[in-house]
Amino acid sequence: MSILFAILLFGFLIFIHELGHFIFAKMSGVRVLKFSIGFGPKVIGKNIGDTEYLISAFPLGGYVQMAGENPEDETEGEDPKRLYKNQPIHKRASIIFAGSLFNFLTAVVIFFFVFIVGVPALLPVIGEVKPDMPAERATLLKGDRILEIDGKPLRDWGEMTRKIHGSADKTINMKVQRDAEIFTIPITPESRTVKNIFGEDVKVGLIGVKPSEETTKIREGVLGSIKNAFLRTWEISSLTVTGIIKLIQGILPGDTIGGPILIFQLAERQAEAGVLNFFVFAAVISINLAILNLLPIPVLDGGHLLFLGIEAAKGKPVSEKTMAIAQRVGIAFILALMVFAFYNDIARIITGTPIP
Repeated sequence: MSILFAILLFGFLIFIHELGHFIFAKMSGVRVLKFSIGFGPKVIGKNIGDTEYLISAFPLGGYVQMAGENPEDETEGEDPKRLYKNQPIHKRASIIFAGSLFNFLTAVVIFFFVFIVGVPALLPVIGEVKPDMPAERATLLKGDRILEIDGKPLRDWGEMTRKIHGSADKTINMKVQRDAEIFTIPITPESRTVKNIFGEDVKVGLIGVKPSEETTKIREGVLGSIKNAFLRTWEISSLTVTGIIKLIQGILPGDTIGGPILIFQLAERQAEAGVLNFFVFAAVISINLAILNLLPIPVLDGGHLLFLGIEAAKGKPVSEKTMAIAQRVGIAFILALMVFAFYNDIARIITGTPIP
């Protein structure tokens, strides 16, 4: 059942992407010839207005076919004003960008409801104090709850950790609750070199504590949920872009690239962990899908936007010959990347390497 959720999730997010193209094409006055839910042979279809709406055999996403979208399209008898290729650059760009925009907005909507429902988080309660570290020297004990740092109230362990990490070799004041007693103590986090999520060495402040297993749910109001939904979408987007740059630079190893098999495995695991985990994962995949589609690679949305940028700069479209060559190069690159991703997925299964 979990793998079914994974397949439906993947298909739904691609469908949302194509829905963005469809809606903006309609708003721009471009004739949409076909809007299909799924790929492959038509199962059922109906003409409404000048668009054929289809349900196709393979329900993994969908596609939009616009009049005059490709240079070789037969456009005889079509209204020139409704052809995609005859639209001004800003309209074509909006149609292309709309797919990724809808994926970003999908993530925002998911995160909004996640914050409304409540996000599980560890309480800032100490579960273990390491020897010969600042926490022990400051007489912190297991079970102590950190209420504030430098006058700022703490809601969860993550807030406390971020403050400590950013205060290497700087004295901070902790308000601590121990049973019924509340007191404030100064503590100076030690500067230590650790690995970040990209495997790079970074210096952070540490005091030598581990969290207890006490958790809470952090809920936000409507306005707070809207704000945090946009912030979380921005944070994950920035992290994704940084990860892509680190891959290109060779800082991240190539075996971290995963394909559909890895996505399905992760989706299955998140579905088993609970509904909230699954929807957060869906938001992350939606953001990744948006960003990957915006990469300046021919055949992807980002490649089309690149061509439009060149057209705007030159004052004329890129030649059909140049575009055709670029498209073939782009297809070859995407196919090679897919083969490499599948290789990594299969290698993980054969070697038994744990999924991230």
